[in-house]
Amino acid sequence: MIAHEGVLDAFGHVSMRHPADPGRYLMSRSRAPELVQPEDILEFMLDSQPVKQTDMRLYGERVIHGGIYQARPDVNAVCHHHAPSILPFCISGMELKPVYHLGATLGETVPFWDARDDFGDTTLIVAKPEEGASLARALGPNWIVLMRRHGATVVGATLEELTFRTIYTARNAALQIQAHSLGHVSPLNEAETRLAGEYNLRPGPVARAWEYWNVRLDKTEGNWSPKKAKTAAPKKSAVKRKLKRRR
Repeated sequence: MIAHEGVLDAFGHVSMRHPADPGRYLMSRSRAPELVQPEDILEFMLDSQPVKQTDMRLYGERVIHGGIYQARPDVNAVCHHHAPSILPFCISGMELKPVYHLGATLGETVPFWDARDDFGDTTLIVAKPEEGASLARALGPNWIVLMRRHGATVVGATLEELTFRTIYTARNAALQIQAHSLGHVSPLNEAETRLAGEYNLRPGPVARAWEYWNVRLDKTEGNWSPKKAKTAAPKKSAVKRKLKRRR
């Protein structure tokens, strides 16, 4: 869904904490997210080592996920991406703010993480456990962290919440850039951000968006057909009248 909505491309990755074992998480082998199939999903310990040894190529940046799951017991899903709307903020250092109601899922603070601060010159790939731990510290109690000259990492309490937040925060970033072109940006204040964020992350709105994105994806893959409306059974009185007319 996240790839189909234009946030993920050939790169980036999504994971979720194992629903039956909080000491593990689920993530695919190294593959473009839109191409991932059920058989690609593997189990990892929180140190980001696979539970079972495999010859499959793994994401080098899986330590992003393991580091966050270790630091944040309340997080059950993680997405790392390089959305075009987010990257200008990562490059410029301009603060990303919620500028419309669905963007409130950014939270009240969006911190920055710069690999140079702790590790000097690197490839900008977060591949070492200590780099993943550093990123998790920068995220802190927040829901999204911007990675300088790289991308963003988003977290959620559930996979559905993560999907909602990842898509709408990327759209919020695009709208903030567009608003700047008009010369003025009037973001949500802290109270509005908190209230709108809580409102939008209720089960109803999240389920509505999830169904929408799911159907859009199914249509693209040719797996969707509209459900036929159920025809109400005729009332007994109407049936009796028809039988009388036939007699």
